Amino acid sequence: MTLDPPHIERRRRAHDRTQREAGKAARDVRKQLWCNIPTGNPTTSIHGSVTAALTADSLVKQFDTVTAVNGVSLTVRAGEIVGLLGPNGAGKTTALRMLAGILTPTTGRVSINGMDLHANPLAAKPHIGFLSGDTQLYQRLSTREVLRYFGRLYGLAAGRLTDRIEQLVSELEMEPFADRPCRTLSTGQKQRANIARAFLHQPDVLMLDEPTAALDVISGQFIIETILRERAAGRAVLFSTHIMSEAEYLCDRIYLLHEGRITDEGPLAEILARSGCVSLKDAFLRHARAQKELAGSRPK
Repeated sequence: MTLDPPHIERRRRAHDRTQREAGKAARDVRKQLWCNIPTGNPTTSIHGSVTAALTADSLVKQFDTVTAVNGVSLTVRAGEIVGLLGPNGAGKTTALRMLAGILTPTTGRVSINGMDLHANPLAAKPHIGFLSGDTQLYQRLSTREVLRYFGRLYGLAAGRLTDRIEQLVSELEMEPFADRPCRTLSTGQKQRANIARAFLHQPDVLMLDEPTAALDVISGQFIIETILRERAAGRAVLFSTHIMSEAEYLCDRIYLLHEGRITDEGPLAEILARSGCVSLKDAFLRHARAQKELAGSRPK
């Protein structure tokens, strides 16, 4: 029998402990946040008249003759992780860019903590942390310098900003490279720096577009653990992925997106029960086939 080296075994034990602690903390947060939510109204929070942290209502985005997103509605509450799943070209990135206020919907509405994002962008956007799939860092700046630059844009006080930067450098284990120019960083290191930038101002809503794409197993798992910590802290997290195993592991609820439309949504167990499948991958493929057959049966 081959034994793992001691340092790998220590990392594995630490990872298992982090998962257990994050899971317990997340359950406690959700219990506190949701215990007074009335049934039958998924957009009402513990404050009664205040809506969910993130709400999208009938979003449509057209580019000339192409409808990239078609009638997408969703909600994300504080203390939960919601997955937006779909293959490449399903409309995930376009939907997230509308939810973050980067794209204006053709029709539909986005609310952040009850504020209309596109009617009141300056009030709503400080509550958003957005990580896009193609975010670039300033190549000549170090990670600390990038964070200080964005912290000043967010208006963080100097003392608070310094403390927050050092907290993120420690939590994301960036000490070995925090003062190196970003052009010298590996893909995984750049992604940690980008996540730090999105989390810097401690926003209520986090939107992450395929945060583990192109990362190795260790870096990807590190990002997943970071997302779990943010849920445990009470953040509302929406992330897109086409990696079904990530969604099964992370998500409290899931939206399946195919050709710009939501084909199913709910907790994993409910999606599997409705589809008659044993895995999310099989359920998604069944939905995709059904949508393709439906499209083929429509009159031309």
